[in-house]
Parts: sequence; structure tokens; C-alpha cells
Amino acid sequence: MIVVAIDIGGTFTDLIGFDTEAQRFMQAKSLTTPGNLNQGIVDCLNKSGISIGQIAELIHGSTTAINTLIERKGAKTGLIVTRGTRDVYAIGRGNRPESYNLFFHRHRPLVPRALTFEVSGRMLASGQVHEALDLATVAAAIDQLKAQGCEAVAVCLLHSYVNPGHEKAVGQAVAKAMPDAYLSLSHEILREYREFERMSTTVVNAYIGPTVGGYVSGLESNLAKIGFAGNLSIMRSNGGVMTPAVATTRPAAMMESGPVGGIIASARFGRKLRLTDVISFDMGGTTAKASLIKDGEPTLAPGYYVGGYASGHPVMLPMIDVVEVGAGGGSIAWIDEIGALKVGPTSAGAAPGPICYRGGGTEPTITDANVVLGRLDPDNFLGGSMKLDAEGARRGVDRVIAKPLGMETMAAAKAIIDIGVSKMSLAVREVSVEKGYDPRDFALFASGGAGPLHVLAIARELYIPKVVIPLFPSHFSALGMLLADERHDYVRTFYADLSRVDFTTLAGVQAEMADEARANLRFRGDAEVQTKLDIRYVGQEFTLSVPVEPAMLRSQDRAAIREAFDALYEHRYSQSSPEEPVEVVNIRVAAVGKRAPLVFPSIAKSTGAKPARKRPVYLDDTSAPVMCPVYEREDLAAGAGFDGPAIVQEHGTTTVMFAGDSCAVAETGELIITVGGLQ
Repeated sequence: MIVVAIDIGGTFTDLIGFDTEAQRFMQAKSLTTPGNLNQGIVDCLNKSGISIGQIAELIHGSTTAINTLIERKGAKTGLIVTRGTRDVYAIGRGNRPESYNLFFHRHRPLVPRALTFEVSGRMLASGQVHEALDLATVAAAIDQLKAQGCEAVAVCLLHSYVNPGHEKAVGQAVAKAMPDAYLSLSHEILREYREFERMSTTVVNAYIGPTVGGYVSGLESNLAKIGFAGNLSIMRSNGGVMTPAVATTRPAAMMESGPVGGIIASARFGRKLRLTDVISFDMGGTTAKASLIKDGEPTLAPGYYVGGYASGHPVMLPMIDVVEVGAGGGSIAWIDEIGALKVGPTSAGAAPGPICYRGGGTEPTITDANVVLGRLDPDNFLGGSMKLDAEGARRGVDRVIAKPLGMETMAAAKAIIDIGVSKMSLAVREVSVEKGYDPRDFALFASGGAGPLHVLAIARELYIPKVVIPLFPSHFSALGMLLADERHDYVRTFYADLSRVDFTTLAGVQAEMADEARANLRFRGDAEVQTKLDIRYVGQEFTLSVPVEPAMLRSQDRAAIREAFDALYEHRYSQSSPEEPVEVVNIRVAAVGKRAPLVFPSIAKSTGAKPARKRPVYLDDTSAPVMCPVYEREDLAAGAGFDGPAIVQEHGTTTVMFAGDSCAVAETGELIITVGGLQ
């Protein structure tokens, strides 16, 4: 049986396959084709040499959903709301995140006020009907939507999270009158209170729905044409996979479907190496991403803001907590109006790409700087299949950065790298220090085509003592997709004081949600249900998600739940108030369908490592290069060890080690690097 995963990034499309019988990996990498992403997938399959008819399952992660939203290329969307709430979506929240920013602006609504229509009917927060739904106003709203040519419709009625009766009726009317329109009902997307966030999530789902649905359908069709008859799975933001049918109805769940694969892989391989506390760092062509893994499990966030907290669109669906910065290999170096050197967030992407790619790029990037410094071998990029223009990169850095700033070319190239490293270090700090964790207690897993190039500099800046370069680092997100279980998350508001909560009702809601989650699983043989309660002190606005066992709900164990909340609060904020009353706000249930684990092949053992050659590389001192030994990753056997400075080359990436660093090859092939020079 062959399983294949394909990850589409901003610059490269990565494929990795595994033959479970022959225990053999297959990999391919090609430039992303922004105009036709499906073609890039077919190109990768052809390049890999895998027979399409032998693939039992293909897992896919894509940036289609988030790109559609960020670029505002979604469908013309209408919104139906309860009378009196027409402006909730436009107003948003009353806080001003950037108090001193004179140019601050709130989110730009995806649905204008002119396409927002009210219907009469009122549901109370208790779930009781205060005013019956007026079907005449529903029909009038639908007539307006049809007249305006809306391609998608979002419905978000007041308090439908507790009683969706009115919303279901509106949905039935819209589906009957507008059968070709994409329909999103808030109670099917997010059954959680906070009207603005719920409305925004529903609108985003509707706005991107036709594009993502068309993309998934087109992918299924194109794969069928070339002989694919296996199961297609789509990676979702919570670290699990879903069927194409679920992806089509809940496209907002795949906002970050690409990057989370590497986080899943970091957690799995970390546990194999007995490293349960890990920070996953993935640097691709456009962005760098960091995520924290504690006790072998990725950190899950209840949602995030697409476009940033200040003016982005809230999408409150569970996702792996990822911090992303605009510092990838293709990030462009530039000089601002006051003469300061900047790097990113604009990226050269796959087209035209960095100068050294010979694709028409004219602005120097982080990749160009690495070529200039000799850290990338221009004759051995992607295993020699792509020749880089080193001289063009040098001229670009010199023309755009070095001469305007009065610097030597090498110093300018290193400055580009240093600024990029500083930005990426902030991302690692944000997932660790700002969440109450000391990064020195974690190992740093590096992946992505550019991750191993810079990870040791980041580790030094944050005093992280251990770095791991896993197998297939440039395909690591795709590899993580091969390891991902199927997962479906559900949330429902259940508001009650913990001391007086009706546990019988709470346990019933949990069982109902668990049944709904299990029903969507393809892999039901070894399913696991996880439950959390969102709890806060009375008077607070935000909550902490506390893991609980269903048995604790059935036995009405208030004390155990309270102790778990206080312990979590103490860890997060270094204080707690056990004497203060607390309240339950939401219940969260996740159903996880466990896939059969892949058994990876072992590697040969050795006690020594010999460099294949040496080449001049500029490291800390830009006045003179170091004759650096260059090791080929495929030649490094288990048990081998060597010290820096050194370069490790492999297909898709290069690891740069500095003086004082020490590398040992693990039994399973990972490079375990002890960072030198830390005091």
C-alpha cells in the first residue's frame, strides 16, 4: 500500500510517499503553480515516479482557503441576521488594539451593509422563543439576495447557538429558493456565543466556500482523470484530516492546513526521541512558523484572526496554535524611507522568485543572501536539479542593499540573514515565553526548505540547547500529513456556575456532541473522544480550556474539575484564586480516528562521519570565509558524530552548524545538535 501527502506552499509544492510493504520513501518537489494549483500537484506526482493507481490514500494540505480570504477573491456573499443586529458584523468589538496608531482601521467587512438583511423573529439566550419567525421577512430577504446576484449566503441569527430552530427554517427557505448558492448556517459552523465572532466565522466560511469547494471538486476530478481511485483526505487546521465532503461544507476549517503537518510530525518524532517538550519551527519560501508542543501534544487554540488581531477577521474554529511571521526564504530585503534595512513581509514567491532562481526576480531575498555567503551551494540545490545564479544574487545584494547603505556585500548579506533571524526568534518567543514557558526547556525541531539554514542561529539567540533536524526536513509538513489522524472538533456554549451546574444535562450534551463528532469519522475502528470545559473566574471575559474525562461529568466530580482549572491557571499566570467562584462557559469535544501507524525503515549504523568535500562559507566573520567541511545527509549513519563549523547538505535543504556545535545522528536518522557557545 502506498500513502502520499502533498503540501502546497507559497514557493514549492512538496510530495512525500511511503510504501508500507517495501518500507520505502518517495519524494518530489516542484515550483508551485499559482495560476493552477492542481497542475502543480499533477506535476509533483509525475516527477515522483509513483504509479497513481497504486496510491491507497492521498492527503493534501493547501493555502487556497487563507489565500482566498487574504486576497479578498471570494464569492459575492449576502448575510441574513436577526432584526436589530444588522450592524454587529461591521461594528465588531469596541476595543482599539493599537491605541497610538493614527492610521489604525478595523476589519473591512466581507459583506457590505447593503447585502446584510434582517428578518423578524427572536430567540432568547435561554433558547426560548420570544418572537416567532416571520417567514414573510425571510422571503423578502431572499428576494433581495437573488436580485443582488449573491453567490453565497451566511445566516447568523441571535442565540442560534443554543436553539437553532429559526436558523434551520431560514436555511431551508434559502436552499429552496437559491439552490445554486453556497449556504453557511452559524449553528453548523460554530455553536458558541459572542455574536460578532460567530457571525465573522460564518461569513468567512460562506465567502471562501465556492472557491474552496470548487478547488476540492476540481482536485477530485483531476485525480480521477489520471487514474486515482483511493481515498482523498484534506488536512485541517486542528491537526487532523477530513474528507472532501467535510472540507466542502466547512472550508474555514482548512485555513492553516499546510503548516500544521510539520507540527504533527514534530510531536510524533519528538516522542520517539523521548523529547516531549518541543518547539516546532518551519521556515518555507514565504513565511516562518513556530508552534509549541508540551508533553508530546501540540497546543490547540480556540481560533485566530486572519490578517492579525488588530484588523483581521476572527475565525473561531479550533486550530493548532501557530505564530507566523513574514520571514521566508523568498522574503525581500529592502530599505525604508529613513534608510533602515528591512526584510519581508513581501515575498518573491515562486514567480518571479529570488534572483538566484533565474525566474526574473530582481529584488534580493534571504535565499539570495545565503547563496552570497556560500551557505547554499549553487551547483547542488535540490540535489543538483536546479542551478542557482550566485553572481546574479551577489549583484542584487550589492545594488539594492550594500551600496545604498555603504556596506561590503558580504556584510550586507549577513545583515539580511541577521534581521530575518531576529524576526523568526520573536515568533519562537511568542509561542513560548509569552505563554509562560522557558524555551531553554525545549528542543527546537527545524523543518522547511530554509529552516535548517537558520535554526542554530535562532537557538543561540534564545539559549535553546538542543536542535533536531528530522528526516526529510524540506518535506516535513507533507510527512506530518502522513502521520495525522482524522479529527473533528465541536464546541457548544453551556453557561453555568460550576458549583451549581446540572451535570446530568452537561453529560448529555457531551454525549450528543461526541456522537455527532464520531458520525463524521472515516476511521472509526480506533476512535478516541476528548473533552474540555472552558472555565473562568466569575467576572472574567476569557477562559481556559480544561481537559476532563466524561467519567468526571457522570460522577459530578466538581472538586476534580476545579483543581484542574486552578492548576492550569497557576501554570499560565503564576497565580490562582481557589477561593473565588468559577463558571463553565463552553464544552469542547473532539473525535479522533486513529490511523494505523507507519513503520519507518531503520538506517545503517556507524561510528564516524567523513565530509564529502570542503567549501568556503561566511559564518560569523564576513571578512574571511571558513573552509567548511560539507557532509552529505545520505552518507550519515546512525551513531555518527561531528562538530561545527560544518554544512550538511541533502535534497531540499542545508543545515548550517557554527563553531562549538556538536552533531550526533540518532538511531532513527535525525540529526541531534547540541548548540555551542551558550553560557
